[in-house]
Amino acid sequence: MSNLTNIQPLEDFDWEGYEKGTAQTEQSREDQAAAYDKSLTGVADHDVVEGTVISINKREVVVNIGYKSDGIISANEFRYDPDLKVGDKVEVYIENQEDKKGQLILSHKKARAAKSWERVNAALESQEIVKGFIKCRTKGGMIVDVFGIEAFLPGSQIDVKPIRDYDVFVGKTMEFKIVKINQDYRNVVVSHKALIEAELEQQKKEIISKLEKGQVLEGTVKNITSYGVFIDLGGVDGLVHITDLSWGRVSDPHEVVELDQKLNVVILDFDEEKKRIALGLKQLTPHPWDALDPNLKVGDKVKGKVVVMADYGAFIEVAPGVEGLIHVSEMSWSQHLRSAQDFMKVGDEVEAVILTLDREERKMSLGIKQLKEDPWENIEVKYPVGSKHTARVRNFTNFGVFVEIEEGVDGLIHISDLSWTKKVKHPSEFTSIGAEIEVVVLEIDKENRRLSLGHKQLEENPWDVFETVFTRDSVHEGTITEMLDKGAVIQLEYGVEGFATPKHLVKEDGSQAQQGEKLPFKVIEFNKESKRIILSHSRIFEDAARTEQREARKAERAATKRPAKEQQPVIQNQAASTTLGDIDALAELKAKLEKGE
Repeated sequence: MSNLTNIQPLEDFDWEGYEKGTAQTEQSREDQAAAYDKSLTGVADHDVVEGTVISINKREVVVNIGYKSDGIISANEFRYDPDLKVGDKVEVYIENQEDKKGQLILSHKKARAAKSWERVNAALESQEIVKGFIKCRTKGGMIVDVFGIEAFLPGSQIDVKPIRDYDVFVGKTMEFKIVKINQDYRNVVVSHKALIEAELEQQKKEIISKLEKGQVLEGTVKNITSYGVFIDLGGVDGLVHITDLSWGRVSDPHEVVELDQKLNVVILDFDEEKKRIALGLKQLTPHPWDALDPNLKVGDKVKGKVVVMADYGAFIEVAPGVEGLIHVSEMSWSQHLRSAQDFMKVGDEVEAVILTLDREERKMSLGIKQLKEDPWENIEVKYPVGSKHTARVRNFTNFGVFVEIEEGVDGLIHISDLSWTKKVKHPSEFTSIGAEIEVVVLEIDKENRRLSLGHKQLEENPWDVFETVFTRDSVHEGTITEMLDKGAVIQLEYGVEGFATPKHLVKEDGSQAQQGEKLPFKVIEFNKESKRIILSHSRIFEDAARTEQREARKAERAATKRPAKEQQPVIQNQAASTTLGDIDALAELKAKLEKGE
């Protein structure tokens, strides 16, 4: 196995002595050894030299480097080169010229690593195509052995098509292009896709140059996204937007197509500069509106499924690709607009009535309240004037309460029709939103779909009775419940309230009556129509004083005008009222008068 081609015969060799066994002296042996050493290749540990493959098996590769012994290298170090054969020249790294067993230890891997960094940098600069062995999978791609360096192959750079099974590439040797090197971290990124992109780019130009709008092509589903489907048209990709997959609504493109499926698509538009191609799938089938039953008309009932909800209404698919809108105002006879979600949800099967139908514009409006009788059609029959009902309070205004007797039948209770006796400043003092309240129908406004209602009319008018109780100048006990700038509110019996101005709140001692005081009040005005009672406390003692003064003046006038003879009956009357002890004195007085004394 040794290389002896350069050995020259010694001129002074003793052949005769050699034959007799006496020629070799110690000195001659040393000379021979020196000559032998000179004949071997000069090597040193850690050198990188070239050797020749002389033997290959499954476990090892034997390499001759011109040394006194051959080196053995693990076959694993040559996995990247499945075409390796006997006679090939390979670079090896001398780890040890002679181990304990006298074996020359070589490494092909280290030899490659020593020079590989220079080679990958040169390959990047020259855009050289290199071979690499795919060792294993890693996160986001593959690990590739290139010149003994572990390079990274991103999943997106394996092929122009998305790769769904990386494992099929493990163990393969492929051609790559070095696309990036990080000098600091000595990281290398390679690409197989880059090798075929240039060729594909030319193919794309040719394909796009032949495209025409309306052209139908066969393609393969390459990728499915939430917004559409990418189709491979044979070297160039096009996008079918989700709205162009089907005439009906599509929430997920997976409902329509699947990966690697072959299908025909039509070109809707394309941009040569940006190389964008818009494709359509639904355009290859007739529009559903064109296939809609020609006998369908306004007033007909249709069934469908709720496909989209909005606050203002719901879209109903009555046939694939044919939708109608039920506006929220057409969901109930009630005039109180609510959210459409209060009536239905996506996926509900509903029946509706066609309200409008425009085949040219491909629009349809529907209604579901029309499936029920309009409560205002025969309102006079169900809610005649004078009828009593239970209603629910919907909302308030300053002038009254809006209530709903049933869905679609609303009414107003004016604030003056809430109570016969209580002064209601705002309806919230009397009831609350959502509460039930008894009502009687006072008036029907069919044109405006509104009822005038009353609550107090459920009871008899107590003012008919109050008229006989709170007569003018009658006096009643009352309590001052509220003090106002213009006077005070006084609570009387039977729950009736009266009013007194400040001048009528002056007490006999001159002080002003205060809130909470209980005092007698005289009625100075009673108005049944306006339900108003005007009271006065001061009138009670003022009128008494005036009466006393009047009587005193009257008596004084009478005394000054009455003659003496008119006074006689008085005397006689007085005498008549005297006791029996006065009779003699009276008799004597009479006698004197008769004599003229």
